[in-house]
Amino acid sequence: MRRTPALIVGGGPAGAAAAITLTRAGMPHLLVERQRVIGDALCGGFLSWRTVAQVRALGVEPGGHRVTRLRMVTARAVAEAPLPEPAIGLSRHRLDTILLAQAEAVGARVERGVSVRAVEHGGVRLADGEVLAPDVIFLATGKHDLRGAPARGDPGDDPALGLRVRLAAAPGLSALVDDAIELHLFDRGYAGLVLQEDGSANLCMAVRRSRLRAAGDAAGLLAELAREVPRLGERLAFMAGDAAVDAVANVPYGWRARPGALFRLGDQAGVIPSLAGEGMGIALASGVSAAQSYIAGGAATAPDWQRAFRRRIGLPIAVAGGVRALAEGRARGVLPRLAGPALVRWIARVTRAA
Repeated sequence: MRRTPALIVGGGPAGAAAAITLTRAGMPHLLVERQRVIGDALCGGFLSWRTVAQVRALGVEPGGHRVTRLRMVTARAVAEAPLPEPAIGLSRHRLDTILLAQAEAVGARVERGVSVRAVEHGGVRLADGEVLAPDVIFLATGKHDLRGAPARGDPGDDPALGLRVRLAAAPGLSALVDDAIELHLFDRGYAGLVLQEDGSANLCMAVRRSRLRAAGDAAGLLAELAREVPRLGERLAFMAGDAAVDAVANVPYGWRARPGALFRLGDQAGVIPSLAGEGMGIALASGVSAAQSYIAGGAATAPDWQRAFRRRIGLPIAVAGGVRALAEGRARGVLPRLAGPALVRWIARVTRAA
């Protein structure tokens, strides 16, 4: 059994932010990350202006593709509105890589290639059988639940599935998307599309399971959507025939963690509908503020911190949930007519957690 004062499970944005904050305060800890080489997690690939500021406050310049407009697309209409401030499109590969590298650079204790199998008896059991015994756990495993940790919410009878396709860089694709974050709306789902730092595009979808089942499989669904939303079809035409479709099942949009003995970060703290573009903002805000709570009062502050963070993200998640209900339902056709600058600014403001 190996002891450590604080254990951070997961080296994504939430875990890296916590590690950087603890290191700056001189607080000993250990971060374990299951991947030796950082991949490209399934994510919308969008960082709002406030999230960019959070990344910079951690000592990192993110780079990325500049985004200044929201473009909302349905089968029959297109509407555009300026974002309140410039945002960026950035792959999770780059974001996770630079944040974890920054944690290591400032002196955080990081072990890569370490898989945690379960939380048990106040500690965690690793894949090789070793047990780590921390005074406190920061759970930053993203969309992946950990055996023994409190489960996230029931996703419902027709849960959302996350699907992601990468579209290779091409002049025609860049001309279509340009400096916009696109939101394509369709029956029982929506898709976000944004260019990334290398000119490729990240197409990330939230789709009800019933819609995917009706289509048969992911390829069938994409073919249906290309016909249903012609402008989305124009973008999908740039998809390579052998392009992989990444997927995650049963995403519990709207769920928020209740107080407990752990500091639950990122998607383990709350799951905001992805169309809000605030998932990374919540991850970073939770990592920093949970670490600050621990620095100020130790492990015993975890329940109070979780309670306060649950309240903090309540309004952003509720508003994003309302927009999601309109976006994937029969009323989605009215959204482009409503999406003027004033409404976009209001939604963008109230759905920020930072």
